[in-house]
Amino acid sequence: MAHEDDALEHERASWKPSSGLAVAVTDPVKSPELPPHRERVTDKDPQAMRRAVRTVYTLFYLSVAASVWAIAAYMIFPIESGALIDIRYNNLFIGLGIALALLAIGVGAIHWSKAVMSDKEFIEPRHATRGRDETRAGAVQAFAAANEESGFGRRTMIRNSLFAALAASILPGITLFRGLAPESTPEHPHAGDPVYRLEHTMWKEGMRLAHDPSGRPIRASEVTLGSAFHVIPEELAGITHHDGYLEEKAKAIVLLMRLLPEDLNEPEDKKDWSYDGIVAYSKVCTHVGCPVALYEQLTHHLLCPCHQSQFDVANGAAVIFGPAARPLPQLPITVDDEGYLVARSDFHEPVGPSFWERH
Repeated sequence: MAHEDDALEHERASWKPSSGLAVAVTDPVKSPELPPHRERVTDKDPQAMRRAVRTVYTLFYLSVAASVWAIAAYMIFPIESGALIDIRYNNLFIGLGIALALLAIGVGAIHWSKAVMSDKEFIEPRHATRGRDETRAGAVQAFAAANEESGFGRRTMIRNSLFAALAASILPGITLFRGLAPESTPEHPHAGDPVYRLEHTMWKEGMRLAHDPSGRPIRASEVTLGSAFHVIPEELAGITHHDGYLEEKAKAIVLLMRLLPEDLNEPEDKKDWSYDGIVAYSKVCTHVGCPVALYEQLTHHLLCPCHQSQFDVANGAAVIFGPAARPLPQLPITVDDEGYLVARSDFHEPVGPSFWERH
């Protein structure tokens, strides 16, 4: 019973120093103890405390206003025109709103802790990871005491304004997600539909397959056994970056390979998608959209270097290893009257990652 109130009893029981290493010192270091407590102005003057409280919740509500301004700036300064000055204004005023919102939360929280919360010094001794039931109960009491000293449960204006500021600070980021996809218009009804945009690329019937990046058309006779070509639509070379060159290339780029015709295991409905052992598959990995750029001619395997997904070209680019969820989409091809490889049609399914809804 003598040790019933000893908070470190369970720890002292585990301290087993070697008797051969015990050293007795005549002048052990003494605890300097805590310095005398100095009261703050807000502790002495109730009027100063009220001013500090008003300052804190005013900062939090200022954060709410700044978050609302960031959302409004997104609509007041649109970037649909593509003009550089419009983009600069959009970035400037949205950034200022978000920066002020986060700054006001930070300054308000610091001023709350420095001027309003309880200002008592204390020493917290270390304990074992799992304390006794009495210690755990004491922790619950400590939280209750902290709530009382900070005034979190009692000072409703500060608490509610903090909740409002934190909730509002998230809204500008959510609003900005709207700008990740173009907006559908009567002239372009599918501009904002990512499934449609990924399901339809530049490829169309009769369009020649060309070398990337030169845009030179490829004859079937150039594709040797075991080779792999990085291919783009011939018409892509005539598109400028301002008109969406990279966006179109990212969707339409394919890999072209030649195998022995007898090595291809093609389903009946896709036997005319290849030409004399030449097949073309999307270069965009169906995992997260990385470029599938490595080809093993002996095994007929394509490898994505990002996350090691592997696809079997001889069996419809089926996934044989890695996180990819479906085979690479195949581009139907044939040859024209001049012997150049051409597309029979566009892809028959969306290219790229499998998280887009597929029809």
